Amino acid sequence: MADAGLNFSLMVMSPAFKSCYNRHEYTIVKFMTVNIRSFISQDTANVISLWRACDLTRPWNDPNKDIQRKLKVADNLFLVAESGAQIVGSVMGGYDGHRGWINYLAVDPSHRKLGLGRSLMLEVEKRLLEQGCPKINLQVRATNTAVIDFYESIGFSDDEVRSFGKRLIPDN
Repeated sequence: MADAGLNFSLMVMSPAFKSCYNRHEYTIVKFMTVNIRSFISQDTANVISLWRACDLTRPWNDPNKDIQRKLKVADNLFLVAESGAQIVGSVMGGYDGHRGWINYLAVDPSHRKLGLGRSLMLEVEKRLLEQGCPKINLQVRATNTAVIDFYESIGFSDDEVRSFGKRLIPDN
């Protein structure tokens, strides 16, 4: 079931340097209202399109199956950010009673650097904390330095562990 979510507005500004006293003048380029809410099944196609635009899908993971599996457990940790009728962000959180997990954090490429990723993470962290989650883990490909920098900027650090995986149910 969908929830009321978190509503906020963003003003996207372009800085123009003003020489005296290191002050900046800003020109408003875009204004948008964003609603962060729980995922509903009607979001499926738009969320998968977003994941593809963000290069998050892989041939060995069927995104439809990932969504269906997620909806069977803790669906209030699967969030979307919408602006108007457009899904511009998502995050899939999980909690097993020991650790929280973050998957599929995505922000539409045309909406990056506006604080949407940070806002999605703050909301999923709040919801995990409400469930008593003491720590969040996530995985990032070692070559994805921009995403590593993002997570470090919001307080995550490298745990210096190796991640192992074993597929129990093939998706294809």
